[in-house]
Amino acid sequence: MCKGISSLPSSCLEKAKEMRVMLSHLAETHHKHKVLGGKALQDLETLLNNKCGLQAFRGFLLSEFSEENLEFWLACEDYRLSPSNLQKTKSSSIYGQFINPDAPQEVNLDAETREALLSVTDSPCADTFNKAQQRIYNLMAKDSFPRFLRSPYCMEAIKAF
Repeated sequence: MCKGISSLPSSCLEKAKEMRVMLSHLAETHHKHKVLGGKALQDLETLLNNKCGLQAFRGFLLSEFSEENLEFWLACEDYRLSPSNLQKTKSSSIYGQFINPDAPQEVNLDAETREALLSVTDSPCADTFNKAQQRIYNLMAKDSFPRFLRSPYCMEAIKAF
C-alpha cells in the first residue's frame, strides 16, 4: 500500500518543494508580463520605447483624460535631447504647457519640485526637468501603467503585432 509522502527520502521532498516554488513563480511571471513585439511588458520603460506600445498607452490615457503626464514626459525627453540653443525656447513651452498653475495640461507635481522649476525659468540647463520628469514617470509607473495592462488598449496593441 501507499505509505504517503512522508515515506519519501527528505532529499526528494526538498527537491519537490523547490520545483513547486519555481513553477509557481514562472506561472505568476507569465500572467504578469504581457508581450508586445516579442518583448515582455515588464515595465513602463519597455512600453515607452515601443512605437506601437506608446501609441496604445497614449490612447488609453486619452480615454481616461490623463494624457498630460505622458505628454510632459515626452516633452522632457525632447528637451533633454535638444541642442542647448533650443533649450530656452523649449523650456518656456514646457513651463507654459505643463508647469504653470494655469497651464492647459498642468501635471501633478509636489510644491518643492514645482518651485525648483519655477526658480530656474530664466536659466534652464540640460537637466532642468530631470527630477520632475522622474516624478511623473514614477507616477505613471505606479498608477497608469498597471491599469493600462488590464485595459483593452493593451490587448489591442498586443494583437497588432
